[in-house]
Amino acid sequence: MDLANAISSRIRLDGHIVDHAAKIADATAFASTGDYDLILLDIMLPDGDGRSFLKQQRAAQNDTPIIVLTARSQVSDRISMLDLGADDYVTKPFDHSELQARCRAVLRRKSGSAQSVLTVGDVEFDTLAGHLSVKGQSINLRNRELRLLELLITSKGQVFSKQKLVDRLFSYDDDVSENAIEVYIGRLRKHLEGSRVQIKTLRGLGYRLDDDG
Repeated sequence: MDLANAISSRIRLDGHIVDHAAKIADATAFASTGDYDLILLDIMLPDGDGRSFLKQQRAAQNDTPIIVLTARSQVSDRISMLDLGADDYVTKPFDHSELQARCRAVLRRKSGSAQSVLTVGDVEFDTLAGHLSVKGQSINLRNRELRLLELLITSKGQVFSKQKLVDRLFSYDDDVSENAIEVYIGRLRKHLEGSRVQIKTLRGLGYRLDDDG
């Protein structure tokens, strides 16, 4: 529990949204109702072996990247977890900077990019530095704006409903309404003014980022 709390705190300091499931049952509930970018899975859990959760998620066709945290250092153990569908693993004890790096690498693979700098039209976005450049002009983003733009730009052309964006940008403990999404969308649109990249509203459906160049 102490390790989970420490990891959660560090990830939140990095600007990410975290839901902490202390048991397999909780993790299963979260995974079935939420849409996550990444799952960090400890093998040793109070109500069972984390590998059962991993196997269950892959059998259910859940392709969310999963990084396993394990104290087992045998090659055969690591191979078995990869064969079950883990995207990577980190052996305890580990440095948080290593975990951060592995998370970034897995997320880059998921988005189909080997680089942290994404280019759409005349907009460049550095996912690691949180830096936006519009037609060569540097713009600093606040945390929520950064996460929202990262989600939209890595899924260009995909439509996101307000509720789906709430689920991706806020944790279960946050008390927010869909109106908050309108505020962040409005801010991003101001940042993107003058570029060929637009966040379009599809009435009754949600938002989509397009390159009109």
